[in-house]
Amino acid sequence: MKKPLLLTLMTLASYSSLAATSVDLVKSTQSWDGTPLPTYHLTQPEVTIKEIIIEPGERLPLHIHPVINAGVLLEGTLTVKLKEKEITLNAGDGLIEVMNKPHFGINPGTTPAKIIVFYLAEKGETVTLLETE
Repeated sequence: MKKPLLLTLMTLASYSSLAATSVDLVKSTQSWDGTPLPTYHLTQPEVTIKEIIIEPGERLPLHIHPVINAGVLLEGTLTVKLKEKEITLNAGDGLIEVMNKPHFGINPGTTPAKIIVFYLAEKGETVTLLETE
């Protein structure tokens, strides 16, 4: 009788060490530059998730996002620049991106920067628009 009880306790102990965890990387009502996120209503919401890889020394073109979006840098280093502000992200950092403000990203590091970006838009809406310099 002691063997089945011991086996049951050992099995339960192994399951209890497998508990999932959850950590908020970013949670905010404003973008990284301090601008409040707008309230908007969508008729048919569409979520897009993109993996973007920026090579060392690469500079993305100047662009805007007309929709709310947020990302997590998985690998490397990425600097995001507005005209008057910038932020540098390292692997594991998250950010809520600016909306309707021209900006660009640059990889100042020596390894590729890999970021996953989540966009919330009206179905079919363009999530990134190129700007002229």
